[in-house]
Amino acid sequence: MSSRDLTDLRIAVLGTGANGSGIGADLVDAGLDVTFIDQWPDNVQSIRDHGVIVDMRGDVRTVRVPILHLCEVATITRPFDVVLLLVKAYDTRWAVELIKPHVAPDGVVAGVQNGMTGDVIVDVMGADRAVAAVIELTAAMYEPGHVERQSDRSRTWFAVGAPRAESRHHIPVVASLLRHAGDVEEVDDITSPKWMKLVLNAGELLPSAVLDTSIVECARVPGMREVMTDAGDEALRVAELEDITVRAIFGMEGDAASDPATFMPTILDELCANYVLPESRSTILQDWMKGRHAEVNDINGLVVEMLRRHGEPAPVNQAVVEFALDIEAGVRQRGMHNREPLLARIDELRQA
Repeated sequence: MSSRDLTDLRIAVLGTGANGSGIGADLVDAGLDVTFIDQWPDNVQSIRDHGVIVDMRGDVRTVRVPILHLCEVATITRPFDVVLLLVKAYDTRWAVELIKPHVAPDGVVAGVQNGMTGDVIVDVMGADRAVAAVIELTAAMYEPGHVERQSDRSRTWFAVGAPRAESRHHIPVVASLLRHAGDVEEVDDITSPKWMKLVLNAGELLPSAVLDTSIVECARVPGMREVMTDAGDEALRVAELEDITVRAIFGMEGDAASDPATFMPTILDELCANYVLPESRSTILQDWMKGRHAEVNDINGLVVEMLRRHGEPAPVNQAVVEFALDIEAGVRQRGMHNREPLLARIDELRQA
């Protein structure tokens, strides 16, 4: 689809936190018809009053864009052709149910999210109106309406595919939209890159959040790089058991980026060197800093669940999930003091 064709589309970005607002701002700058929809009242009001402010490592721009609160969705009278879904994985089902009446009959909902949410979108929208995407974009939103985007477009990567063959005709449209925000790979098998991203997320997000530190710093803490790689390797074991293809993502090349034995350390090194800044905090840690529930069960918890189905343990992922749920329950505080107890709990589970 040409850029001229894209200007005819009505586009919604549902979930306008750091990633949603950053991507949406790029689409607006490209001259596209974009509406934001969000559930954070302060964020809605700030963007409505001042526009979305995107700070790309010192290059600050303000983008004006119409925005609706969730409670205003019922007032929509013209359907959307494309909905880019950027809510948390655990919010997927209700969010898609909310927007479904406002999607054109030949429109599509594209889940630009972490986690394996494609089948949920299919379940709600149908096999012919659901697309899934992998996203690698480092950004933060600590104040409403203000995006700190830490990876520029050359270091932002998406893979776009259809969970069902009936939706393949939507792939070029969604890919064309996302190319305004970063590099895009169109894929036939979306399950593989989605799971490969989950492998990385299992290693990087939760371990660093439990220690209340950046992803890069966590990898330097004694014993924690091993935790990060082992958590990812457990997710790679799921791929082996489920016949999910291990493949390179982020545009990486070479055998090390597609070999299960070397995938995790290779991609972790690539992430820390080129995709996140030394101070970049994981999405899970950002949620905890805001007092929000995080995608614990949608990432590391899913690894534990999937291996359990096959009768195998996941000691590293189980341990970090236990610590994370204790943090969310207020039983434990995040911080470096968790390192030794976490390592001890992993050893205990391995010996069980």
